[in-house]
Amino acid sequence: MPDNLTDEAPDSADSTDGPRHTWIASLISTVVTLPLTFFALVYSMLSPMACDSCSEADADRFDASFGPAWTVSCCGLLLALVVLVASWVFTRRRPPAAIGLAVAAPATVFFTWVAFMTLINWP
Repeated sequence: MPDNLTDEAPDSADSTDGPRHTWIASLISTVVTLPLTFFALVYSMLSPMACDSCSEADADRFDASFGPAWTVSCCGLLLALVVLVASWVFTRRRPPAAIGLAVAAPATVFFTWVAFMTLINWP
């Protein structure tokens, strides 16, 4: 009959390997991603003002390119937020995945902004 006092307790060396501090990567990613997302969204929303004093032909070209670029911007920023939430979800379940997702969230915002800038036909 097993005795509680003589059962092997978890080794202290094993307990230091168990808790990982992957939440720090998700926290840093949150601190970086949320302001980047805000500024990218504000920039995307204010970019039509760049064509206020354009000629009608330039304005038509800009408006035709702004629709798809706006869609890419909104979907990409939403994807970045989903990746950020996924990094928090995987913090305890799969720590290496959480770190990768934490790095991918701000990168997604950056690449979304670059895609938005390249899709716009600036006057």
